[in-house]
Parts: sequence; C-alpha cells; structure tokens
Amino acid sequence: MMRKALFYRTSVYSGVLFCLGFFVSTDARAEDLHTPNWSRPENRVTRELVQIESTSTAKSSSSGKSESQSSSGIRLLVYNVENWLSMNAEAKRRGYEVHPKPAKAKQAVVKLMLSNSPDVIGLSEIGTAGDLAEVQEMLKKGGLNLPHSHYGGGSDPLRRLGFLSKYPITATHKPADLDFKLNGKSYGMNRGVLDATIRAGGQSYRMLGVHLKSKREVRGVSQEDIRVHEARLLRRHVDSILKENLSARLIVYGDFNDTRPSKTFKTITGNYGTKDYLTAIPFKDSRGETWTHYWQMHDIYSRIDYVLVSQAMRKHTDFKRSYIIDDEAWEIASDHRPLLAIFR
Repeated sequence: MMRKALFYRTSVYSGVLFCLGFFVSTDARAEDLHTPNWSRPENRVTRELVQIESTSTAKSSSSGKSESQSSSGIRLLVYNVENWLSMNAEAKRRGYEVHPKPAKAKQAVVKLMLSNSPDVIGLSEIGTAGDLAEVQEMLKKGGLNLPHSHYGGGSDPLRRLGFLSKYPITATHKPADLDFKLNGKSYGMNRGVLDATIRAGGQSYRMLGVHLKSKREVRGVSQEDIRVHEARLLRRHVDSILKENLSARLIVYGDFNDTRPSKTFKTITGNYGTKDYLTAIPFKDSRGETWTHYWQMHDIYSRIDYVLVSQAMRKHTDFKRSYIIDDEAWEIASDHRPLLAIFR
C-alpha cells in the first residue's frame, strides 16, 4: 500500500510540474511575440559594431605588425573642458557672468591631456583666444608642444571652440550657413563649426569640431529643437564636403549634448548604409563603460561626446585602441571625460 501511495503521489507531482512547465513556456513564447522592438538592442547599432569589430580584427591579423610597431598615427583628444573662460567685451556687454575656472581644475585638465600624449586636441567651452593660448602654453611647459592652433565659434560670445595640433594646419573654412529659423524667429548656431584641415604623413585630414546646444531650457523655445536645427546645419556642411570629395578623410567630433538614439545624433550621422554615412567610434573606458558626461544636478551619466568618421576614414581608424580617458583627475578637471581617437 505504501508503495502504491508513493507511486500515486509521484505521478501527481510529475503531472503538476509538467503542466506548470507547459504554461510557463507558452507564456514566455507569447510574451516574446509581443515584446516591443524598442526593448531590444537597436539592430543598426549592433550590425555596425559587429562590422567594426570584424574589420579591426581582419586588419590587425593581416598586417603582421606588433602593437608597438603599429602605434604610430594621429592621436586626437576631444574634450569639453568646462568653463575655461575669460570675459570679453561682447560677453560683458550682454551681461554674462563668468566664474573663472579654478587653478586646480586647470592643472587637472592639462595633466590629463599630457598623460595621454595627443597629437591633436579639439576643445570646447574655451573662452577667449587668450584662453586657448593659455592651454597651449601650459601643455608646452609640460613637454607637449602643439604649435599650430585655430580658434572659432558662433553666436555665443562666451563659450567657443579651440584646436591645437603638432601638425601644420593647411586650411580652415566656415560653413556657408550658420543661421536658422524656429517659430518665426531667427537664431545663430551658438558655437558654430570649427573646420580645420591638417597635413600628416603626406595625407590631409579634415576635422570638424562642434559643441551643440545644451539641455538647459530656453524661454519660449525648445532646447531640443534648437539642437536639432544646429545638427542640420552641421550635416549640411558635411554633405557639401563629401559631395565635393567622397574620399575625404573627414572626422567630426565634439560635444553633441545628446544621446545616440536622438534625432540630433541621427541627423548628423546620416542614413546607415549610405556612402556618406558617418560612423561613431564605440569608445569605452578601462572598465568597459561608455558614458562621457556626468550631470550632477540630475545625477545622470550619459554619452554625449563623439568622434565620427567618414566611410573613407574608417579604414584609417583604430577602433580597438581608441578609448575614453578615465584618469582619476577627470572629476576635478571637468564634468566631461575626454575621448582619445587613434588614426593610422
């Protein structure tokens, strides 16, 4: 009797477990069928990263060179240095307030740049031309001589763009149009587009630096709409360059103030799979993290700084060795972490 009872209980439990397993698996399949696409990794981004990975692997295996032998090339450091500003006459006339960047923070910025040995530096949130010269001189005293410079900006008289290079700057340009209309009003691109061409290793590299509208609200207009319009102006300039020369070694970098899924980002990169699409270097830090900015007010970490390359420039980009700089001094230096892009 005991054996029969035991057999009966075992059979019942097995049946219950089978039914539960059936319903769970059925629910899982049903849930999977109705899972929205947005909860999964974006297919375009995934395909792009896989393509970058396979291209980099193929190149490294076919070159037959060691890491040290293939380390020569251009090292571009991209950095929002957070308010390295001095008051100029126009900013004073408009009633801007300027709080000088502390000496300790300036020293941290310079130390961080020196420790990563860049050949070219693209800066945003630089104030006057004198501020850019100050950065250049501090780097020189630290042993990094970048004698060639370019300085520019847009309608914002306070925060501008700077460019330093050890290679000669052979040309500079300004986009044909830096103005747009929004809700019936005219606006100028706040920081403009810094356009500089350098000559290195017998080749020309054209670099476009930007710092798009921040996420801080503006009275009477959407800050996001402003940023998208600025992105369109930048993309229009990119199109004019690639239309003239699709083989241009074009690099677009800077603080986009928006994330990868945003309309801003997609406007700048263009349509995936086309000849004029710009590829974003998938930077990571030493821990494998990808954020570049910490917004303390809202306690948000996000990636809003980028380096994009044209299709002709992809084969000259060292995707694997490019990285986010996460030296300990980053938090003292700026609210952004800089990017180090390496080109062959």
